[in-house]
Amino acid sequence: MAPLAMFFTLLLATTTILNPRHRPSHNHNNNNHLLSLTLSLLSLITLTLADCECGYLSTTGDLVSHQQPNDNLPSHQPHHALFTDLVESDFTRLVPEGEGDRTISANTDWVRQAFNLSHERARGQHGEMFAVENVDAAGQGEDDKGLKLIVRGGGELVENMVPVAEIDTKRLDMYFGTFRASMKITGERGTCAAFFWYFNDTQEIDMEFLSKDFDKANKSYPVNLVLQSREAALSGYNAAKTSNFVKAYLPFDPTEDFHEYRIDYLPGRVFFYADGMVLGKMDGPAVPSSAGHLILQHWSNGNRLWSGGPPERDAGLVVRYVKAYFNSSREERRRDWEGRCKDPKARGSVCLVPDVLPHNGTAGLLNIYTNSTTLGVDQLVFEEGLNGSYYQYITDPLFTNFQPSHILSR
Repeated sequence: MAPLAMFFTLLLATTTILNPRHRPSHNHNNNNHLLSLTLSLLSLITLTLADCECGYLSTTGDLVSHQQPNDNLPSHQPHHALFTDLVESDFTRLVPEGEGDRTISANTDWVRQAFNLSHERARGQHGEMFAVENVDAAGQGEDDKGLKLIVRGGGELVENMVPVAEIDTKRLDMYFGTFRASMKITGERGTCAAFFWYFNDTQEIDMEFLSKDFDKANKSYPVNLVLQSREAALSGYNAAKTSNFVKAYLPFDPTEDFHEYRIDYLPGRVFFYADGMVLGKMDGPAVPSSAGHLILQHWSNGNRLWSGGPPERDAGLVVRYVKAYFNSSREERRRDWEGRCKDPKARGSVCLVPDVLPHNGTAGLLNIYTNSTTLGVDQLVFEEGLNGSYYQYITDPLFTNFQPSHILSR
C-alpha cells in the first residue's frame, strides 16, 4: 500500500475510533497525542516481541477476510482501528469447579449470572432460570476444552422455568471495539446461543443461533444478526420486524467444530463476521452510542417463533475463547493509556490483532497476548481485586504462530 494511502487510512480510523462522538472539543491535547501516534504507525511494520503499550491495531470493514495488512497491499486494503484496552480469555485452560485454581468462578474478567425471568418477561411458554452451575469448564479431551453454557433438557423445569446459562464481562466500559468468540454451537434442537454486546434493551448488538433452524440435510445454518433498538422495542422486541435484522447463512456446520464469530462496533456502523467473512453490516441511528459489556448466553423458553424447545436433552454451547480489543469510556483508562504510550515508534509499542480466516481458524487461539507467564511493567490488563479495581501489568507476550504482519514495530 502506498505510504500516503496508508496514512489516510490510519488517520481516519485512529482519530475517529479513539474520539467518541460525545467527547468535548477541548480535548485538543488528546487529539494531538493521537495524531502523533497515527503518524508514527506508518513506520511500524516488522516482526518482534511486543509489549503493546500503545494499543492494538485491528482490521475493520468488509475486506477483512482477504488478507492481513502489510505495506505492500493495494489501496483497497481494509481500514484499521487502534484500540487501547483488551480482555482476552483462553477458556481451554479452565478446570471444573472444585478441581483447582483455574475455575471460571475465580476468573477476574467474567461473572456468571443468576436471575429468573417469568414466562411473561421472557416472552415464551416457559420462564428462564439462569444458574451459575450451568456455566463451567467443558470436557477433558483437547477437542472439547472450553467454557460450557448448558440449557437443561428432558423436561427439567423449575417452577415452569427452563434452567439456562449466562456469563458477562465485569468491564462495563467497552466503547467501540472488535469482539471475537470461538464457539461450537449445540446440535440439540430448541435453544438460542447468543454472543452479544449490551448496554440496555434498546442498545444491543446480537449474534443469535437458533438450533431448531439448522438443517443438515440441506446444509442450511442461519445466524440472526440483530441491533436491538427503539424500533425493536416498539415492535415488542421482535427485531425480525425491524430494519435492523439480517438472517445470514453460514458456509459451514457450526455444530461440528469451533469457529470465530466477531462483532466490530464502530462509530455509526456495525460489522458481523464468521471466520473473518462479513455476514452483515448495519448503520444508522440504531447503532449504539454508549459503552457496554459482552454477554455469552444460552437459553430456551419454548417460544416456537424463536428458541423453540426446551431441548429433549441437556444442550451445551462451548466457548473456546473470547478476545475483546476496545476503547474505554472511562477517563482514567484514557489517561492510563496516554501515560504508558510514551514512544509509539518503540519496537512492539503497537500490536496487530491477527484475523482468523477460513484457512487459519486455529490462529485465533494461538495468538493470545496475555498467554504469558512473565509479569512486568508495560501492558495494562484490567483485573478486579477483592479490595476494588487494580491493574495487572503484562510483558513479553508469548506467540506460537508468528507471522511477519502480526506485530507492528519500528
